[in-house]
Amino acid sequence: MLTIKVFGIGCTNNTADLLAWTCLPLFPKEKSILGSVLFSMTLQNEPPMEIIAPGVWDRSQPAPVTLQIDFPATGWEYMRPDSEENRTHLEEPPRECLKHIASLSQKQTPLLLSEEKRRYLWFYRFFCNNKNCSLPLVLGSAPGWDERTVSEMHTILRRWKFSHPSEALGLLSPSFPDQEIRKVAVQQLDNLLSDELLEYLPQLVQAVKFEWSLQSPLVELLLHRSLQSIQVAHRLYWLLKDAQNEAYFKSWYQKLLAALQFCVGKALNDEISKEKKLIRILRDIGEKVKSASDSQRQEILRKEVGRLDEFFQDTNTCHLPLNPALCIKGIDRNACSYFTSNALPLKITFINANPLGTNISVIFKAGDDLRQDMLVLQVIQVMDNIWLQEGLDMQMIIYRCLSTGKNQGLVQMVPDAVTLAKIHRHSGLIGPLKENTIKKWFSQHNHAKADYEKALRNFFYSCAGWCVVTFILGVCDRHNENIMLTKAGHMFHIDFGKFLGHAQTFGGIKRDRAPFIFTSEMEYFITEGGKNPQHFQDFVELCCRAYNIVRKHSRLLLNLLEMMLHAGLPELRGIQDLKYVYNNLRPQDTDLEATSHFTKKIKESLECFPVKLNNLIHILAQMSAVNPTKSPPMSSRNSCVLSTAGSVQRATILGFSKNPSELYLIQVTRGNKETSLTEKSFDQFSKFHNQLQKQFASLTLPEFPHWWHLPFTNSDHQRCRDLNHYMEQILHGPYEVANSDCVLTFFLSEPVERMIEESSLVDPGEKSADKNPKVQLVISHEEAKLTILVKHMKNIHLPDGSAPSAHVEFYLLPSPSEVRRRKTKSVPKCTDPTYNEIVVYDEVAELRGHVLMLIVKSKTVFVGAINIQLCSVLLNEEKWYPLGNSII
Repeated sequence: MLTIKVFGIGCTNNTADLLAWTCLPLFPKEKSILGSVLFSMTLQNEPPMEIIAPGVWDRSQPAPVTLQIDFPATGWEYMRPDSEENRTHLEEPPRECLKHIASLSQKQTPLLLSEEKRRYLWFYRFFCNNKNCSLPLVLGSAPGWDERTVSEMHTILRRWKFSHPSEALGLLSPSFPDQEIRKVAVQQLDNLLSDELLEYLPQLVQAVKFEWSLQSPLVELLLHRSLQSIQVAHRLYWLLKDAQNEAYFKSWYQKLLAALQFCVGKALNDEISKEKKLIRILRDIGEKVKSASDSQRQEILRKEVGRLDEFFQDTNTCHLPLNPALCIKGIDRNACSYFTSNALPLKITFINANPLGTNISVIFKAGDDLRQDMLVLQVIQVMDNIWLQEGLDMQMIIYRCLSTGKNQGLVQMVPDAVTLAKIHRHSGLIGPLKENTIKKWFSQHNHAKADYEKALRNFFYSCAGWCVVTFILGVCDRHNENIMLTKAGHMFHIDFGKFLGHAQTFGGIKRDRAPFIFTSEMEYFITEGGKNPQHFQDFVELCCRAYNIVRKHSRLLLNLLEMMLHAGLPELRGIQDLKYVYNNLRPQDTDLEATSHFTKKIKESLECFPVKLNNLIHILAQMSAVNPTKSPPMSSRNSCVLSTAGSVQRATILGFSKNPSELYLIQVTRGNKETSLTEKSFDQFSKFHNQLQKQFASLTLPEFPHWWHLPFTNSDHQRCRDLNHYMEQILHGPYEVANSDCVLTFFLSEPVERMIEESSLVDPGEKSADKNPKVQLVISHEEAKLTILVKHMKNIHLPDGSAPSAHVEFYLLPSPSEVRRRKTKSVPKCTDPTYNEIVVYDEVAELRGHVLMLIVKSKTVFVGAINIQLCSVLLNEEKWYPLGNSII
């Protein structure tokens, strides 16, 4: 690229001031420019030195200053050098070198590699592959763009096998101006389905800046996919429309937008015209409401909303810019209002054109840059898709957000969602400081046991999901006004004006002191007020599992952020911002190390009192009288059919059969003392409970042990205990339930006659053993290093029955070094503590002959112990070990 600047010398101070500039590629078509050329020169500020690409300024645009340059006839022509394909003379590097390459690949992006490490990686470039490295990292380590180096880059490019098309995203960053590399990247991305391509569309629009020509494979891909998918065409239109505000690349984006509109045809263009008109009306209404006095705003809004009525009279229907799948036909005047925040955003409720659909509420914001919110929500959506592909549904609510112009846009409103601040206000002035605020609110809105259980489960998963995503992206300015809850239990965050750790400060102190928002009132709800402490262990397990799944895709997440570095976002500008996310993802850590790290962050968040204080400050700052929501009246009781047959007096699980199928053997005792046996699966129990809920909707039924659906707590012994308790409550509960046909049919139908074989049944008598103290460990051994992850303990008590403040001590016998003892931190006053701490012994060549002695103490008081023969341990798997009451 040739950049030309025109300076003027000031007469008084004799300093040179930049007057105008232009730039051009010297070899636009693999031949040099010849003869006289006229250039338009832009009068705007300095060119952006970090991006000099052909699109940075369109020299054909009319401008006040024109420059003529005569290029001599040189006869230069670009010739592609022949590459040396034969690499057979290269020796395989030592194993340590290959390991080092794999560790370097954890950096994921060439921007984070030091110069020395880049030289190392380039030296061993022909031994890198998709198993131990990434292509952007290898090519990004090249020392320059001389013809020999470029030739070798092309050789690597031809040989590379991509593990997934998304790996090619990193090749479209500004680090790779070479057209051959970018062409191969586009060929890979073309293998994505349109829905997958839609996920990365904002990054691809940014990548257009770094193209050498608008007649490029990337532009062709975008236009071609727009003809295949209305969703792609629609999203691309609004992204390009928003890009008209670019300072330097405006002209290129205008041309690409014109090409898109030419391609998609009249019908879609007509639809987009209606959407543009709708946005203009909303912008005008917003400006008038904002400019009016406080007393007149509501009246102005009521009057101006009439323009929307006129719009729908003219157009009948219009698709929603936020989501083209939704069609609207009018507005609900009574549901339209405005918010009293600084930007005074509008709340507009549209009538769904689908007669079966509900009304659609959106927020129109003017004065806020929504592009950063769009990026954060996009990356969170990518993380959620990663979880779903792994079979993990975190119950995430990710609302839509669309920037429709400079500092304006639309935000989707989630139905039946309220801020945590509103819930706190309902609990009085000190609502944020109370432990039971959230639990009480959910109880008020979920009277039926099944609804409450579902809300608890939704909260459990969604809270864990948002803990992980807000930690990785460093979302700041978190308080109870931007955390929302639905009555069905989903928790989600809003407002992402601060992220990547750019926390607001007050008096030089960061306002965001916790790694993420997980407070004691959230833990109180999850553990049912401390009744089920194992639920906290389950929560920690879920968070760490979700965190480790996302970490496997660190390369993709870092690529998405790197490609937006030149988008002009206020808080994503440089390598340090990428480094922040890299440090939070910790791709270089093992899963055990990452589990230990994230557990510490959960505990930090839980113990961070300033979070509650911050919530209280927001309540005091926005204090307003809010009446608590009245509980809905209980529905009238359903009539039930009472059976005249004999009642069931007692039902007890005798055992659990794993072969040939998983069935509980139940002994049923009738009112006349007769006994019989029946077999039921857990699914049959669950369906039975659902039938009772439908038949006796107005009655409070006993809690069904749904929690054991969670993958980490699937214990048949615990189910035996809980199901026995559940059956006892059913049979000794309301008379109409215990004697209904539903109950009698379940217990008395399909009796079985068989001998109970001890060998085939898991004795539920072990439920008493389940009350014994246990410790959960994961033990691994690799390259003479013994690693023990201490996960959780349960049922540990002091001799007087009270909760200990327990820590774990390890002794490796015989010890390979002088230091034998390893020790965890203490967890205060807890019978089911969580640790997730790693203990390491080096120089352990083999496990045979070694015994691991584990002792649990509360300060100096002995709690329990176990000796573990390491040669018989199943490595890299979670296992519960029983604790004995003496040291062997």
